[in-house]
Amino acid sequence: MARIDLDLAHAYHPSPQRDEDYALLPLKMRFEDGGAYALLGPSGCGKTTLLNIVSGLVTPSHGGLRFDDREVTALSPQQRNIAQVFQFPVVYDTMTVADNLAFPLRNRGVSAERIRERVGRIAEMLELSGQLDRRAQGLPADAKQKISLGRGLVREDVAAVLFDEPLTVIDPHLKWQLRRKLKQIHQELKLTLIYVTHDQVEALTFAQQVVVMTRGRSVQVGTASELFERPRHTFVGHFIGSPGMNFLPARGLDGAIEVAGRRLAAPVPALASLDAFKIGIRPEYVRLAAPSDPTAIEAVVTQVQDLGTYGLLTARVGTGDAATLVRARLSADHALPAVGTPLGLSILGRHTCYYRDEELIE
Repeated sequence: MARIDLDLAHAYHPSPQRDEDYALLPLKMRFEDGGAYALLGPSGCGKTTLLNIVSGLVTPSHGGLRFDDREVTALSPQQRNIAQVFQFPVVYDTMTVADNLAFPLRNRGVSAERIRERVGRIAEMLELSGQLDRRAQGLPADAKQKISLGRGLVREDVAAVLFDEPLTVIDPHLKWQLRRKLKQIHQELKLTLIYVTHDQVEALTFAQQVVVMTRGRSVQVGTASELFERPRHTFVGHFIGSPGMNFLPARGLDGAIEVAGRRLAAPVPALASLDAFKIGIRPEYVRLAAPSDPTAIEAVVTQVQDLGTYGLLTARVGTGDAATLVRARLSADHALPAVGTPLGLSILGRHTCYYRDEELIE
């Protein structure tokens, strides 16, 4: 296992001039030895490019990377001692499950006794013990992907194990089981794991640290709690959460702030001097109030949804081109107001975040 330090950029364009020419904008990042990380973001954000640079499948066009204190930029995946698991299962159909799992160890001359011990342990972790003597051909997709996962995990000497959306082909119920298994395996084996996904549930339940990416750059690295409570960029607030964070335009006005046409006391004195900023608040923290409440903004209900364990209310604030939709998540025992009902929304509190030029105001 290794600590991985990145200081690089990458462009597939031969002469990059603009940000749009880069698959990865300049970044500095560290993956600690034994950590579990997720690269999270929409398609095309650069996460797979970053993973392939770590593995050695892609050489960065600028800068490089180190494993511990060893420069590895020009080294192959084999020389870096990397294991990689891809989106679709890669197995040898004519081999048994046991032989598939043992293959990476036999290639490296590991003793037969150690191979049996290691294969047995990984198979037990992945609940493959009862299938070790079966040929891989004919096994369902989830079992084949377990074999691929096992082949990546079976080696003890790897610098890191990289996963490129490995659960895409798996049934949703089995995804939950495999995520739990991967987390358990990481806790037991203390491997350095880097996991690419566009699914926030996968990222937040698996990883100790999540790297949120958009348009070729990392906008925040943090725990699930940090990403949810204090998004450092509006993209993180929008991307994390279901539904994502509400954003409302605001401005400073005569020692106070103005939001959706209502003057409110400035919760942070510095906000009163800003020409323009955004208020960000999670639907979980929006509170209903009377329309006349001077600490709330006026709104009209446009949609209500009873989702069983909670209710989701959507309301329109402001008028004309300045109108904005705000969502509030309500407890299951809270009566849902009818569409068209005027009400107040309390949006300022300890969970509220403030943004200027899309970045969090500290």
